[in-house]
Amino acid sequence: MAIPKFSNVQQSFHAELKKRIGDYFEEVGKSTTGNYSLFMKAIILSVAFLFIYIHLIFFTPAVWLQVIESILLGGVVAAIGFNVMHDGAHGSFSKYKWVNKLAAFSLNILGGNSFMWNMKHNVIHHAYTNVDGLDDDIDIKPWMRMTASQKKYPLHKYQHIYFWFLYSLLYIFWIFVLDYQKYFKGKVGNMALKNMKLSDHLVFWGFKLAHAFIFIGLPIYMVGFTSWLISFLIFTLVAGLVLSLVFQLAHTVEHTAFPVPDEATGRLEDEWAIHQIKTTANFATHNKLVSWLVGGLNFQIEHHLFPKISHIHYPAISKIIKQACNEYGITYIEYPRVRYAVASHVAFLKQMGRG
Repeated sequence: MAIPKFSNVQQSFHAELKKRIGDYFEEVGKSTTGNYSLFMKAIILSVAFLFIYIHLIFFTPAVWLQVIESILLGGVVAAIGFNVMHDGAHGSFSKYKWVNKLAAFSLNILGGNSFMWNMKHNVIHHAYTNVDGLDDDIDIKPWMRMTASQKKYPLHKYQHIYFWFLYSLLYIFWIFVLDYQKYFKGKVGNMALKNMKLSDHLVFWGFKLAHAFIFIGLPIYMVGFTSWLISFLIFTLVAGLVLSLVFQLAHTVEHTAFPVPDEATGRLEDEWAIHQIKTTANFATHNKLVSWLVGGLNFQIEHHLFPKISHIHYPAISKIIKQACNEYGITYIEYPRVRYAVASHVAFLKQMGRG
């Protein structure tokens, strides 16, 4: 599909938001990037990952403890992705560029690829959120129907039931299938990848091999195939489910929009900032534990409007954005609890599967 354009307006809502947020940071005298609390969180999560991994591989825990540690490992890996990799990839983890690159590089160690992620997430998803044919996050065809513009199959009638299983497979498919599809096809969805340098190719293959050694070869050698398989499946399924749910609750719920470009002009109805608010939802923003674990991605509206601002600032700037939305008559979508957002996502899937 042709790349759509956003509407141009004289009184830009985005410009007004940037001014208000800029005034806030100037007033409080804070940097827009992470601080010691984020760095401490990164250390805690990294140490937790190393401790669990080493104990599973080199100390052969009892089966019951192995299962518990494998579940925890899946949660910790997802948390590293949310808190460390994600901020680093957006350049908001630290004021130092090399630290952001290092944080973003954690994805390569965990089996993904930072080059593909940047194209899929930073370039496409953040620009064309919920636009079918461009946003790869809503392209789960043919297994699921995520927007009214996608073809409906009989199995979609039950997608609100089986989505738990499919979401759990995300991490496995991501590291073993989806990255390779993008690499060999040379595109994400319908959008071509930018040219990969030699270093990008070396990182892709080098860290895919390193991941295979760290998470497959060495564990099988140390604990045996059966024990490895149990832990690997539990850890990857937990990580996949958590990653999928957090991202889907932010965009595919009952009240979010799925804009379609005008056929004649190729333009989307709204300017970019309003498009982001209409296609995005927050959840459980007053739950500090949820916010800590998911790296502020429950403040998804704030993240989409200001991805280069670290998630540690989202609670503060959300008040400014809410006030601006109220003044401009723009609906700010928010679910007070995780279970309400999950219920809305299930209702949305049911609607897409039967409507």
